[in-house]
Amino acid sequence: MLGGDTLKLTFNETGKSTLNITGVDFGSAGLGLSSLTSGTDFLDNTATNKVLTTLNTASASLRAQASAFGSNLSIVQTRQDFSKQLINVLQTGASNLTLADTNEEAANSQALSTRQSIAVSALSLANQSQQGVLQLLR
Repeated sequence: MLGGDTLKLTFNETGKSTLNITGVDFGSAGLGLSSLTSGTDFLDNTATNKVLTTLNTASASLRAQASAFGSNLSIVQTRQDFSKQLINVLQTGASNLTLADTNEEAANSQALSTRQSIAVSALSLANQSQQGVLQLLR
C-alpha cells in the first residue's frame, strides 16, 4: 500500500459490496522531501523554516494517510467479525438440521411402535366383542 498500489476488497459473493483502498507513494519524492544541501538548507532562519515547513507538511500527510488506513482497517475488521458470526450461525443451524439425537429418535420410534401395537390390540378386541354379540343373537 505504501508503494502506490490499489487494493479492492469484495465483501460478498455478488461483488456489489466492495471497498477500494488507494495506496500512496510515501518515499521521499511522494512526501515532497528532497535531499538536504550542505551549506544552504540550514544557513539562516528562512532556509531552516523552509525545511521545517516541508517536514511539517510531510508529517501531516503521514498522519492523514494513517487515519485513512485506520478507518479502512476498522471497516474491514467489522466486516470480518460479521462474516465470522454469520458463518457460526449457519454452521450451528446446519448441525442442528443434520445431527439428530439418537436417544431421542429411538424413544420416538419406540413410542410409535407401542401406539401401533395398542391400535392393533384395540381393533382385535373390538372384532372379538362384535363376534360375541353376534353369537348371542343366534
